[in-house]
Amino acid sequence: MATNPITDEMLEQYHRDGYVVARRLLDEDSLQQWLERLQAIVDGEVAPAERMLVMRDVMVVKGAVETRSRLEAVAKVQDYENDPVLWGYVNDDRLLDCVERFVGHDVFTLHTMLINKPPNVDGRHPLHQDLLYFPFRPAEKMVATWTALEPVTKENGCLVVVPGSHTGELLEHENMDWDFVNAAYWGAKGVGADAPRVHLEMDPGDTVFFHPVLIHGSGRNRTQGFRRAISAHYCATDCEWAWAGDAVLQRPYRVVRGEHAGERWSGPKRGEGTVNPLDYIPITAPVAPGRSDKAD
Repeated sequence: MATNPITDEMLEQYHRDGYVVARRLLDEDSLQQWLERLQAIVDGEVAPAERMLVMRDVMVVKGAVETRSRLEAVAKVQDYENDPVLWGYVNDDRLLDCVERFVGHDVFTLHTMLINKPPNVDGRHPLHQDLLYFPFRPAEKMVATWTALEPVTKENGCLVVVPGSHTGELLEHENMDWDFVNAAYWGAKGVGADAPRVHLEMDPGDTVFFHPVLIHGSGRNRTQGFRRAISAHYCATDCEWAWAGDAVLQRPYRVVRGEHAGERWSGPKRGEGTVNPLDYIPITAPVAPGRSDKAD
């Protein structure tokens, strides 16, 4: 049996700090096929898959910048579960072997993104917690994966994390007082510039795994290149649906490992102690991320 890339020491760091980086987890050939797929979708050579959102940056939408290519207009591709090429990332055994160390053998996927972060836009993502967006509990049964598709540096807007913040509570979030902020890029209240941040500079194929309550964000891309990464969130199949009401963006939650791999997940709803997401986001904001910034 092959050795799991997540060692006991790395698992200990994850529980202590809320994140850990597995270096060179995925190979260059895999990364290249996902980059080529992004280009093909943006260029119109491949139609966006069902439910896929190709989102333009807010500065492009509002005409604040001029772009030199279609790719420079795109902030991210979201919900790529039905794209057969990008889905290869989510279902990659090298990734799933690691995920299993954090949340157990039986898991489903709950969210997918390929983040483009082009040059010449603000592109910051304020410090936030991913649990804000997800209707499942407990948080300890969820984990994010984020893989660098090319070098990720401070200059091009790498992730920043606040170590140990995953041991706290889900915070109320707010709209940022910035000139340009992408849809649903809310920031955690009370987390200022003096937060003890760590910048996660990464090489292609490096993958960070992090807890959904970990406070994290990313900076501006100050280069003339891109800062691209592919990401997914996973959840153990024994989690419960915890949000009150029906105002939830329904995604095709799909089991990717375990006895029911390949099936859709439709687990139990929590009977008591449900969570109202409007307690944590600006009251005027939609519960689900806005879909008004679609690329042409």
